[in-house]
Amino acid sequence: MLLSGKRVLIVGGDARQLEIARTLVERDALVYLAGYANLHAPLAGTQLIDWTPEGLGRFHAVILPAKGIGEDGTVDSLFNPRPIVMNDAHFRALFGAVLYTGIAGAYLRERAARFGLPLVVLFDRDDVAILNAVPTAEGAIMFAIQHTDITLHQSHTAVVGFGRVGMTLAPRLKALGSNVTVFARQSEALARAYEMGLIAYDIGELKRRIGDADAVFNTVPAPVVTAEVIAAMKPSAFILDLASHPGGTDFHFAEKRGIRAMLAPSLPGLVAPKTAGRILADVLTKLIGAQQHENGERSR
Repeated sequence: MLLSGKRVLIVGGDARQLEIARTLVERDALVYLAGYANLHAPLAGTQLIDWTPEGLGRFHAVILPAKGIGEDGTVDSLFNPRPIVMNDAHFRALFGAVLYTGIAGAYLRERAARFGLPLVVLFDRDDVAILNAVPTAEGAIMFAIQHTDITLHQSHTAVVGFGRVGMTLAPRLKALGSNVTVFARQSEALARAYEMGLIAYDIGELKRRIGDADAVFNTVPAPVVTAEVIAAMKPSAFILDLASHPGGTDFHFAEKRGIRAMLAPSLPGLVAPKTAGRILADVLTKLIGAQQHENGERSR
């Protein structure tokens, strides 16, 4: 699908945004980058612009980082010396554009609604989240190997939550020879885990059943790996929290107990930015193309 004539602004982000930019250029979009002052070499077919409200008119689509923006309006960029800030003047200047983001907090949702900007949250879509779970799972396994002194083979691992990421990660751990226990709330998820040959318990059993775990992978964006749960873990255990910031782990208590715990909510951008960027780019092409079609229908 070609996006000829579509003006797309990419704001901040990480290496995934570069793959998105390349793909959109290939599909004939006019691609502009903001927050890329430290880009080592120009990205063919793109144009750098200053992050000022005066220069932000007439865009059809604005692509924000996969992690969204901060609750104070900060937009992180791997390619800028410091975060940039998206304030009311920027939102007002972007009137007429559709905003695309990976996740959306209260600040972004409120500003988009206030200034009449349609907001598309990509990770709420199954076609993005399911595919994105693959690099997340592979990255989680890589981190576990790097940060433990045992093999996953014959280890005891716990996957907390059995949604898109948990359902992708758990069978991969099992395939490596790990003894995998899944903790979930919904009976359907527990049944699916059991059907996959995994040990499955209600999440309420976490404190009682976590003692053997060598590695714990949390995917639940709520406080589930609490101080009480951590107190029941062995000191050599490793916790990797894959949920969105601030995660579901009591990191302060884990540190007090001497248990290694890491928050890693954006693994795809770290371990497989090209694949993760291509996943986002393919969906964005469809969405921006559909936006183009809808705009054309309304103009008739």
